[in-house]
Amino acid sequence: MVRSFRRGALAAAVVALSVAPLAACGAGNNAQTLKVEPDSQATAKGDILVQNAFVLTQAGGPATVTARLFNGGNSDQTLQGIALSGGQSAQLSAPNGGGSVTVPAHGTVLLGGQGNPTAVINSGQETLRDGDMQNAVFSFSGVGAVTLPVQVTPARSYFAPYGPGSLPTTEAPTPSATPTA
Repeated sequence: MVRSFRRGALAAAVVALSVAPLAACGAGNNAQTLKVEPDSQATAKGDILVQNAFVLTQAGGPATVTARLFNGGNSDQTLQGIALSGGQSAQLSAPNGGGSVTVPAHGTVLLGGQGNPTAVINSGQETLRDGDMQNAVFSFSGVGAVTLPVQVTPARSYFAPYGPGSLPTTEAPTPSATPTA
């Protein structure tokens, strides 16, 4: 009985020692967890990285482009425009009302949502169908054109805060009475 116990203990020790090197296969400078990518389109060119880019639509209204823009460089980059396949382009506006969107050096900008710059596409719904992919070209002042395919999706669920419904509205002027002479 003692002999079988020793054989079992020896077998368990061999199995434990053979599994130990395999348990650390994801450690080190090249671990797989360091290569996690978002489940949306992303691309980089030079110091600019564009992630989570989508075209968000709403029934009977404009569409918006939402994306996270990263600048890893030492100087600011200006987003000069966004063009989609088919000749459509987005009208850019900063939160303060200007038409320029600047991505600061070593910083990030979110397009879309309350208090953020916006990129609005005023085109017919027949060209932007939910579920389609569109080639988008983000034009920057320093690196030039950054191209990636983006998905067209409705601005619902977790996309709702970034879609066209989040655009600031301008109130219609109210008529005022003017004295007559």
